[in-house]
Amino acid sequence: MSTTEQRVAVVTGGARGIGAATAVRLAAEGRAVAVIDLDEAACKDTVEKITAAGGKAIAVGADVSDEAQVEAAIARVVEELGAPTILVNNAGVLRDNLLFKMTAADWDTVLNVHLRGSFLMAKAVQKHMVEAGWGRIVNLSSSSALGNRGQANYSAAKAGLQGFTKTLAIELGKFGITANAVAPGFIATEMTKVTAERVKMGFEEFKAAAATQIPVQRVGEPEDIANAIAFFTGEAAGFVSGQVLYVAGGPLD
Repeated sequence: MSTTEQRVAVVTGGARGIGAATAVRLAAEGRAVAVIDLDEAACKDTVEKITAAGGKAIAVGADVSDEAQVEAAIARVVEELGAPTILVNNAGVLRDNLLFKMTAADWDTVLNVHLRGSFLMAKAVQKHMVEAGWGRIVNLSSSSALGNRGQANYSAAKAGLQGFTKTLAIELGKFGITANAVAPGFIATEMTKVTAERVKMGFEEFKAAAATQIPVQRVGEPEDIANAIAFFTGEAAGFVSGQVLYVAGGPLD
């Protein structure tokens, strides 16, 4: 593919963890990457890692739950990189608590970032995909979509993303656009480190305990998820749409 035909990817929550690993992987696949996060400066390391390897990337600061900020971010991507035809909705936050302790603000914050944010981003980029007659959308769900103690808000959001993904697949398929979801199991990230702190365990101990419950006997790394996303966003994945892939080291029901 020549430079003029280079596909542009947008990765939200790209400053660290799964988002950063995904941005780096997609750049290695030859994509130009817009790394979006709440704090633009926090994306610096991800962008520098891509450019140091010869790739093309920009950092963009935006709150994905804010419609005006999303539209401004995508306008900037179009101006600086070109029209985006790959979208990875990875931005996320945790506000874990048991139901009787969970506040309405805890609920709203999580649903707004995960669900509203994915909706706003998909709405903003779909017109560019339709115009190109080609697009790839990947939404980050989670094994928590199946239910997880202390995560009523997060579980609801991640389950909602699966329904959102399947609907996008139905609506956008005729335009050459696929939509799929990747649902990670236990992945070693800053987010799971926070969970370990919440249950008052050291992170290494927490990971070791988790690994004993996983058939492959290890916890996942951000690159494990990036590998799955790279498949769904690839040229060869055009007949795979509306799917939810659990990347969890074993089967989940």
